[in-house]
Amino acid sequence: MTINDLKFDSNGLIPAIVVDDGDGSVLTLAYMNRESLEISLEKKLTCFWSRSRNRLWLKGETSGNYQHIKSITADCDGDALLVRVEKDGPACHLGTDSCFTNEIFESDDAEAFSVDGLYRLLCGRKTSPKEGSYTTYLFEKGLDKILKKVGEECTEVIIAAKAEDKRETVYEIADLMYHVMVLMTEAGITPDEIKRELASRHVIDKKVKQEKMT
Repeated sequence: MTINDLKFDSNGLIPAIVVDDGDGSVLTLAYMNRESLEISLEKKLTCFWSRSRNRLWLKGETSGNYQHIKSITADCDGDALLVRVEKDGPACHLGTDSCFTNEIFESDDAEAFSVDGLYRLLCGRKTSPKEGSYTTYLFEKGLDKILKKVGEECTEVIIAAKAEDKRETVYEIADLMYHVMVLMTEAGITPDEIKRELASRHVIDKKVKQEKMT
């Protein structure tokens, strides 16, 4: 299939569902016209048509959060696109990994746990507070409260580890990780940023090991 085979709507637009090439999570829904699609193919970066600003919009041109295209696939009717990307930063203008954070319904047998899934849930609690939610309570209390909880959980991890209680240590580390992720959400830090930082240290660590061996 080529661009000529695609079915643009009466406004010359076609919806583009953007997903993370790494974990398959949906990042955003945007629109392309023929020109923006051609630019996307040429630059291998997502370029959309902004309906609100009535102009072309290269994702990341102001924020630096570019989306590097891995593949573009049309649906069976040729009137919608699936764009797989590797992103440089948050996909949403609100600073979240995904634009889809406002939970409307979740069944009892929802998707299996993942760090990225938890982060999306936390972002949803921040943008759409839920009455009775502990996470919402933390966001309402603000940064100082969140930092206090991170500090408390660090202490609990140390106490459990010092006692050589594996089960309790696992429990407290989970508490710490949750509160750290609340802090990340509050600060606008995404899991991808942490992963990239860890990856850069992994490379450095390998170099250090190699130097010691020579």
